[in-house]
Amino acid sequence: MMRLAAGLALLLAALPAEPALAQARAGAPATCERDLFQNEGGMRRELTRLQASGTADQATQCRVWREHVSFLQRARSVFATCQTGRQREQNVGQMDQSLAEYRVLLADRCKGR
Repeated sequence: MMRLAAGLALLLAALPAEPALAQARAGAPATCERDLFQNEGGMRRELTRLQASGTADQATQCRVWREHVSFLQRARSVFATCQTGRQREQNVGQMDQSLAEYRVLLADRCKGR
């Protein structure tokens, strides 16, 4: 669990200091600037939620993890659609890795919950 939250923290740290608005690729949907900006804030909220659920009962943790997987899927889609080059590769790759880890965690700890 801590490793997964650390992965999200690393992704947050890797986000550029420049506003997310400047990251949208040319020709991307008009919503990309907003979506990238919302992704950044969403990641911070998700990290807080994950940390807060660390001492919760298993059923609560499973719910939070499932909701987190949904967030990661949406965030991945935004990065894949709105970014290009190395930044896109890094962000999409991190989302894919985190999704895989959370799916294993859910399969191992949340069967029937």
